[in-house]
Amino acid sequence: MDIEEFYDADPRRRRSAEVELGTEWTDKHGLRYEVVWVEDTGELYTMREPAGPQYEDPFGGIHVDIKSDAEVPGMTVGVVAEIATRDELDRILDGWEAAEPEPDSTAWLIERLHQTGVSTFSENAPD
Repeated sequence: MDIEEFYDADPRRRRSAEVELGTEWTDKHGLRYEVVWVEDTGELYTMREPAGPQYEDPFGGIHVDIKSDAEVPGMTVGVVAEIATRDELDRILDGWEAAEPEPDSTAWLIERLHQTGVSTFSENAPD
């Protein structure tokens, strides 16, 4: 979904404070992501730059019409996890600033979530 659809789907999102956790995360394909946490919902979400006709995330989810050669317009938003509090967020993602500029930094994010026992939503996760 795009960012407007994301905010429209839950009114708490639009009025909530957000914590930006970097805008230069990348996956193994070199696609760029922004990572943001929404205080009122506890949602950790990503905004991904446009991708080509087929895209598989590291959790096995397939995105985009594989029959189309057209690029998907705009940023795509997906909730990847729920983290209840800011203190939990800070504990769970401690060290993200050093991890973000590394190649395939979303792999660090995924591994960190798994190591700390946070369930992820495979259909929306970055690769």
